[in-house]
Amino acid sequence: MKTDLSTYDNSWYNPGSKFKGALWYLTNILFFRSPLIPFSFLKRNLLRAFGAKIGKGVVIKPRVNIKYPWFLTIDDYTWIGEEVWIDNLAKVTIGKNVCLSQGAMIICGSHNYNKSTFDLIIGPVTIEDGVWIGAQAIVPMNVVCKDHSILSLKSVATKTLEPYSIYQGNPAKLIKLRKIVE
Repeated sequence: MKTDLSTYDNSWYNPGSKFKGALWYLTNILFFRSPLIPFSFLKRNLLRAFGAKIGKGVVIKPRVNIKYPWFLTIDDYTWIGEEVWIDNLAKVTIGKNVCLSQGAMIICGSHNYNKSTFDLIIGPVTIEDGVWIGAQAIVPMNVVCKDHSILSLKSVATKTLEPYSIYQGNPAKLIKLRKIVE
């Protein structure tokens, strides 16, 4: 059997109304992906208007890409760095005091490469309080980054990251425990 993309069908996936999706697409381009809009308060309010749950003090840098804000929760004092991509085809929950560094990717979808139809598959991502996702690191669907874990620069999480643990590599492996000093 070979892959046959002519039979691909993800009609089962319905992320919301097409009008709302089109309106968000334009808003995302104009206010989030643009390097010209640095104002986090405006971005927080736009996300809330589209159904995201956004805490206080959230910082959103320029050139961020968010697929569907109505599947997004970000708690207090979290930082979203430049060029972060939140490809949330499913629910993404981000805790308090989280740092998503430049170019980090949160990916909630993939394809079933074992099926000839290459079916879409989706799953949630949870990033708990105090987590740091390093620059250009990737967190795919069905991964939980537990409290205060770290995924270092350009690393790829493939499973749950344990609390207060530092992971590195592709696939990311535990390299040491995180100790936070006052």
